[in-house]
Amino acid sequence: MSDLDDKALRRVLRFLAKAAAGLKTSAVPDRVLLESTEHGTIATRLSHLRLMQQAGLIARNGETVMLSEHGRRFLRGEAASPSGRDLKDIQLEADGETRLVAFNCAESPLGQLYRRKGANGKPFLAAEEFAAGERLRADFTRGNLMPRTGANWEVSVAGRNRTAANGAAELTDAALAARLRVEKALDAVGPELSGVLIDICCFLKGLETVERERRWPARSAKLLLKAALGALDRHYHPQGGRARPGRPRILQWGTADYRPSMGG
Repeated sequence: MSDLDDKALRRVLRFLAKAAAGLKTSAVPDRVLLESTEHGTIATRLSHLRLMQQAGLIARNGETVMLSEHGRRFLRGEAASPSGRDLKDIQLEADGETRLVAFNCAESPLGQLYRRKGANGKPFLAAEEFAAGERLRADFTRGNLMPRTGANWEVSVAGRNRTAANGAAELTDAALAARLRVEKALDAVGPELSGVLIDICCFLKGLETVERERRWPARSAKLLLKAALGALDRHYHPQGGRARPGRPRILQWGTADYRPSMGG
């Protein structure tokens, strides 16, 4: 899941199309400066640069960021979208509010499963189950729990020591809160189902990969995933937190010999 929009993407690419730029730190969290001696300075998000590099739009050499050949083709309109990206807007609940973010369906096994329809023509996953999985993934990423698979932008830009406990000594309050939310969510789901959530929603492993690694029968991963997502959604929206169809429960406390009065 990413909040990288086309306008922000093209702004950075157009700036780098003029010349390579130096990478400078910024006082604002998740913000860096791209500085060119000839064309000035612009600010952008560190997470945006990471996504652009993963998409092959930019390249990095030390503290220098430059436009790749794929990025130049994208600006010329020869590439309809960054390589391997299938973006659509979804509503995601995080930090107590609902946000509209751009979601890359191509990179997420959960997104692919959500878009897949069954024999009855309906999606295998309910919208609430899909949203719960993406909410977990957002907190997992925000808490800096994802393993690094590319260049470590934070170390180079901030110039800080992040060796202690995956950078826990320098985590922001928001990152620590996200880690606590992940811990509570996985505890609520339970050890039997939390593993498949981490593998598929957070580590983006495919269903077949999970079944092979865990030696599960074929087509069992998606059934366990659906059960785990249902439990996760109930954790995020406990009884009374979301209107659900069905017969309402009667809530009444009383002693063992309590009897209601007929006259009111």
